Amino acid sequence: MAVVLSVSGSPSVHSRTTGLLRHADVMLSARGHTVLPLDVRTLCADSLLGTVPDHPELARVAGLFEMADGVVIASPVHNAAYSGLLKCLLDRLPQRALAGKTVLPLATGGSTAHVLAIDYALRPVLSSMGAFHVVQGWFVLDRCITFADRAGVTVEPAAEAGLREVVDRFSAVLDHRVLPAVPADVG
Repeated sequence: MAVVLSVSGSPSVHSRTTGLLRHADVMLSARGHTVLPLDVRTLCADSLLGTVPDHPELARVAGLFEMADGVVIASPVHNAAYSGLLKCLLDRLPQRALAGKTVLPLATGGSTAHVLAIDYALRPVLSSMGAFHVVQGWFVLDRCITFADRAGVTVEPAAEAGLREVVDRFSAVLDHRVLPAVPADVG
């Protein structure tokens, strides 16, 4: 099975976005994938802002992206875009950090007015970073995600069904992935 890097771009410690993402992680693990969680908010500011050139933490994170077969990227939506914290990370990664990867974008927000943020803000960035395949993403309203005591989060049934569907598609692509063709040397 595949190795999946699960990236939360939420700046909040108690985040519905991260809760939703970890809920998706459980689904992916149940399908036999190895899931590596990464909360961007836990990374050192020096590595994200570039104040320390070649920060070792950034090299470690770039290595996680490199070893992953697939990447799930989740972000809260603010002002019709993904989080600034996630942008800081994506800006610091190598330009082709997603080359050959299958990517599943997830987003949360307070209003359906933000539903297109995945397609108009996040998808172009993921594609520009070389993603082999950006599968259909999923947006979930904040009010559809609640924190349960020990069970993590609970997702309302309709949102849960949609999440399950996109996770199933993502998993299917990982299970049957076709590697991109390697360009022939031109000389």
